Amino acid sequence: MTNLGIMERARKLLNGAGQRASRQEVKNRLAAGASNAKRSNDTAQSIPLPIWMETEARVTECHHELVRSSALTLRITNDPNKLIVSFTYYAHARTYCDNFISPVAIEHGEAFSVYYNALNPSQNTRSPSDFIKRSPLSDITILGFITLSILSLTIVCG
Repeated sequence: MTNLGIMERARKLLNGAGQRASRQEVKNRLAAGASNAKRSNDTAQSIPLPIWMETEARVTECHHELVRSSALTLRITNDPNKLIVSFTYYAHARTYCDNFISPVAIEHGEAFSVYYNALNPSQNTRSPSDFIKRSPLSDITILGFITLSILSLTIVCG
């Protein structure tokens, strides 16, 4: 997918999220104006899902993670299996820095793809699917709720 295609998709998603937020705001204002009762803070706030944009990152540093060799000694050594890779990327007219742990060494200045959250560019991941961890139990719960709602509507409406 080209950068223009990604940008167009992100623009559509951002517009859709903005429209949903403004509709929710109108509903909240109507609910607040309809009664003088105190609103509880337990109302569910809709949190928009991240929109992941791809950009190029460059390695700025790659060094071994320091670890203590034993709990009884004060000797600190390099862990040969863990390298800390620091990198920078450019998003929304700013440069961001971060790091990750890698099992292999990466050359200074080497480029790789990184995904950042369009709504919060400082949040990044090397794979957008890794960031979203949904449990199957929540999916089953949602599906069960929808099924029960449809069944109850069918019974009530006849």
